[in-house]
Amino acid sequence: MSEDQKISKRKLRTSYLSTIVSISLVLFMLGLLGMILLNTKKLSDYVKENIEITVFLKDNLKDPEIEQMKKSLDASPGVKSTEYITKELAAKRLKDDLGEDFVSFLGYNPLLPSIDIRLHAVYANPDSLRKIEKTLTQDRMVKEVYYQKSLVNLVNDNLKSIGLVIIIFSGLLALIAVALINNTIRLSLYSKRFLIKSMQLVGATQSFIRRPFVKKGISHGLYGALIANVLLSGVMYLAQQQLPELFDIQDIKLIGTLFLAVAITGILISWVSTSFAVRKYLRLKMDDLYY
Repeated sequence: MSEDQKISKRKLRTSYLSTIVSISLVLFMLGLLGMILLNTKKLSDYVKENIEITVFLKDNLKDPEIEQMKKSLDASPGVKSTEYITKELAAKRLKDDLGEDFVSFLGYNPLLPSIDIRLHAVYANPDSLRKIEKTLTQDRMVKEVYYQKSLVNLVNDNLKSIGLVIIIFSGLLALIAVALINNTIRLSLYSKRFLIKSMQLVGATQSFIRRPFVKKGISHGLYGALIANVLLSGVMYLAQQQLPELFDIQDIKLIGTLFLAVAITGILISWVSTSFAVRKYLRLKMDDLYY
């Protein structure tokens, strides 16, 4: 092999490597965006599902009645979980919070038994909570229903605003990412424009000319996606070390879907961009290839 051939082969490898690295970095950026979107939804649900409704019960109820009410609440479609708080447990918790035994001071336990309810995220909105409150207050065993109305409104309003900003930002970032991958592939094919035109001039069909370039483009997209997914795995591992509570609420299936989406995106964009770039050079006249 001559020195010129070695240099040409080295340049070709460098071109392929730079293309794969560029694609992988852009896909990594898209993957991070996907992680943010997944975590935003999960965090939103996590916050909503931690809003508690406290149902204070009347003092003269018997345990079987309370147990029956708890079972009825657990069977309700909007309820995620319930916890029965006895008078004694409520007194113990308040004592721990206050740091003093108020029961001994008063001579009796003034607290009422209660059931703490946590709802599914879909039901943790002001309208649904008002309906639930109205239904519960009509029960003969219920003395009072309490939840922080101002907190519920604040959480829902802020989550809507944050969600809208993230969606707009995500859309813009996705468009930029697609444009970057497209331009990277076009630049990598620019050096092969004379080869493409030469093949056409000797009688090769357009599909025959496109095929090897498209295959190479798809392989670049796949390699780039694999590198991006490895980088994303590293970021997730580091994030899990720093914020374990965040990944305790994460869905492994969604993460797998994210990795698959990154791979499909890399392959699809590379395939389409390569096809259009080759078609562009096939349609150009010979003189236009020099500009």
